[in-house]
Amino acid sequence: MKRLENVVEFVSGSPQFRIKEAFDDKAPLYTYYGQPDIEDDLVGIDSNRSDRKQVRTFDKVNTLCQGDVVFSLISGKSTLVGANHRGYLYTQNYVKLVTDEKVDSKYLVYLLNEDKSVKKQFQMGLQGSQVLKYTLKQVRELELPDLPIIEKQRIIGELYFNQLRLEALKNRAANSETTIVLEKLREASKK
Repeated sequence: MKRLENVVEFVSGSPQFRIKEAFDDKAPLYTYYGQPDIEDDLVGIDSNRSDRKQVRTFDKVNTLCQGDVVFSLISGKSTLVGANHRGYLYTQNYVKLVTDEKVDSKYLVYLLNEDKSVKKQFQMGLQGSQVLKYTLKQVRELELPDLPIIEKQRIIGELYFNQLRLEALKNRAANSETTIVLEKLREASKK
């Protein structure tokens, strides 16, 4: 059994309370990476929300690049950062997991989100705790099952993301269909 800390490098997010907001238009403008962004990146669909939190600051802050693996200490979910969230600022509620050539990023996301032994370890770590928030220590000390060869990791990771996207598209189509049917019913009931 290998610990996650032996397989990836951890880069914690910027402590939000330490970021000094600047009211100068020359200060770079950052958008905060949040839970809805994780969900969007997991399914590869952008929900184009307008309620995104932003901050202008001259402080050095941690930002995300497309393809970064991010783990949420709030939800216990991880994902691969999509192109739409490149340059987003991530806070101490998130941690970036930097992989090497022995671990496929998409496979790592699959493992963290779906593996039964990983889920069990998280459950045990949360027992008796009032606040459902994961700790960096918990994530570092996760025992990983033996990793398959890199080619197999790539195939599993690719299939996982394709399946999540397919499911999201089907849900979206079903929701659109429901909206159309309900609208037709409303019109029919007026006549």
